[in-house]
Amino acid sequence: MSEQPDDVLRVSLEDLETVQAAPLAVASTETTAGVKSYGSIHEPAEPEALAKEDGNFFLKAWVYLGIAGLVGALAGWGIAEPGFVDGAGYRWGNIWLIPIILTLMCVGFGAAESIVERSLRKAAIRIGIALPLGVVMSFISDRIANMIYAIGLGFSAAAGVQTHHNPVIWIVRAIAWACLGAAGGIIYGIIDRSGKKIGYGALGGAIGAAIGGLIFDPISFATKGGAPSRAVGFALLGLATGVAMGLVESALKDRWLYVTSGPLAGKQFILYKPQTVIGSTQTCDIYLFKDPEILPRHAVLMQKGPHIHLAAEGTVYVSGQPVRGTRVLESGAIVQLGRYKFRYQERTRE
Repeated sequence: MSEQPDDVLRVSLEDLETVQAAPLAVASTETTAGVKSYGSIHEPAEPEALAKEDGNFFLKAWVYLGIAGLVGALAGWGIAEPGFVDGAGYRWGNIWLIPIILTLMCVGFGAAESIVERSLRKAAIRIGIALPLGVVMSFISDRIANMIYAIGLGFSAAAGVQTHHNPVIWIVRAIAWACLGAAGGIIYGIIDRSGKKIGYGALGGAIGAAIGGLIFDPISFATKGGAPSRAVGFALLGLATGVAMGLVESALKDRWLYVTSGPLAGKQFILYKPQTVIGSTQTCDIYLFKDPEILPRHAVLMQKGPHIHLAAEGTVYVSGQPVRGTRVLESGAIVQLGRYKFRYQERTRE
């Protein structure tokens, strides 16, 4: 039998029972203290890491359309007023005043949405469409409005109402001017090639212009008539028309995306078209800027029956889950593309 060396370490089972095992290392699911993960092209950002931006007041449709109508009307008045004469006489301004005002209001409505989205290329295209359409529609609607006004004045005269201080005359002007506002709303919808937008725009434009027509004569009395009264009256016409168009469109919308995070936070995109393209190209229906991770054509929203389908061509997350291929959006879903987050909403009509 061989001898055991004296320097051999012997460990018995009793010895092992007294050994304390070190705790197992667990992979941390948290980010480094004080550091937020903003995600990458392959992974979503932490919900709290995305910028929580307050909605920009000027990104509301009724605000920027109201401003566009106001600016367009004042610009048109400024161009035509030098050629306008009060009382007896007739100059070019008397013929062109309403058409120029309405045309520039249409140009403003057409460009406003693209300007707030910072798509100057799309704004230029819209202006190119709105300008000739505005000229044609303004003369047609002005002719119709004058006919309505003349007929209304005839009935008023027959009833013994022959003073502009009588509210009946104000109502006649309101009905006549509603035609002007409807024309502006129609062009607003034509630019976007949407039948629904044409209808909503015409309704909102008619309501807003009617309000402007209703208060035009009282403003004239308060400002003692002449150029100042026309400036204030037409400015309110443009403002009321744009505000009403934005409010009616928002009230009657069926499906829309509301931007909750990103440079356009507070903007809503109403989904009218069978296909809505989202990407970093300025001509996309929804143009996303200041984000290198957004592809030129990043995603497409397709309306199929009562549902909106999202087809991802870049990295897209819906309610935190990556989209592979196509996914049906449900009302309330959160859609994330890069630094942008949208809340999809739809209204069910019975």
